[in-house]
Amino acid sequence: MDIELLKNKIIPDSIAIWSITPNGKILGKKILLAIKGSSLFVSAKIGGKDTCEENTITFEKLSAEIHYQFNKFSGHVFIFSTGIAIRIIAPLLKSKIIDPAVVVVDDNGTHAISLISGHLGGANRLAKKIAGIISGTPVITTATDTNKLPAIDLIAKKRKVFIETPQNIKHINMAFLMGEPVSLFDPFGFIKNDLPKHFWTSENPRKSSTKKIFCSFKIKDVSRETLILRPPVLSIGIGCNRGTSCEEIKQFLLMVLKKESLSIKSICQFATADIKKDETGLLALSEELKIGILFYDNKNLNSVKTIKTPSKMVEKHLGVKSVCEAAAILAADNGKLIVPKKKNKDVTLAVAIKK
Repeated sequence: MDIELLKNKIIPDSIAIWSITPNGKILGKKILLAIKGSSLFVSAKIGGKDTCEENTITFEKLSAEIHYQFNKFSGHVFIFSTGIAIRIIAPLLKSKIIDPAVVVVDDNGTHAISLISGHLGGANRLAKKIAGIISGTPVITTATDTNKLPAIDLIAKKRKVFIETPQNIKHINMAFLMGEPVSLFDPFGFIKNDLPKHFWTSENPRKSSTKKIFCSFKIKDVSRETLILRPPVLSIGIGCNRGTSCEEIKQFLLMVLKKESLSIKSICQFATADIKKDETGLLALSEELKIGILFYDNKNLNSVKTIKTPSKMVEKHLGVKSVCEAAAILAADNGKLIVPKKKNKDVTLAVAIKK
């Protein structure tokens, strides 16, 4: 999954309800009233004067409106046939990591079918919620749910780890279905604590046929079928000269990460001195990578006793012995510095890991 795809994440907890028939409109209004912050889209052919109500929008052409609105919502409830839904949304689907949830409800409200993004998008959960609102029956077809087994993608979502190889989710969930324990490398315990012991064994490189989960911030060579998960445990302390561009900071960051075999997807926080609150390059980097940035004052920076490369020059000009190392350690909740200060002519950078 590349950075550009991550930048286009949909708005969380926003549901669009779609109706094209009189019965569908009745059901849609019922769902609209029950789900806070939802929006009801009604065909102009059946709209009528009541579509002037709050959060109700009329549309002329169903497919065109859905194409325009699809990635603006975290979930969609289509009150029409699954055939219509599939034909319209097929060209819009990109990845199970970012696709919104899609639930289809029949015109009589008998069934609420989880169609797309059942786990990561939350369609299974949404289908159950919709069914409860309209007194219908939720239809869930994901095998792990119907067999009451754990699902690795749901566990990853719960633990907020990034799924780097989503195409391999199916291999792990199939192993659970077949009763085959997977080989798990998870030194931080992000996954194993939510996965019953009989579903996994410690990593055994000699068993090449065993399905594998690799949950780590380190980049290592693994098999193509391995499910790679990235725990959010790294904080990056950054210092830079005034006016340093976003691109220069980013390229230096990528170079350091590559040299140290660290995954950019395990970064949970950037950090720096509060004098850099208006540094446009840093702010642009934070926005581009969708990673928050923390700012620390001199008192906090000077409170860190585990810095490895203090700078007399920085202390002379800013009044602190360290910016990047101290900021990284603070942002990691006083964690361990794993990459001491690296620098080029305009940027300094350090990496710490959470305890």
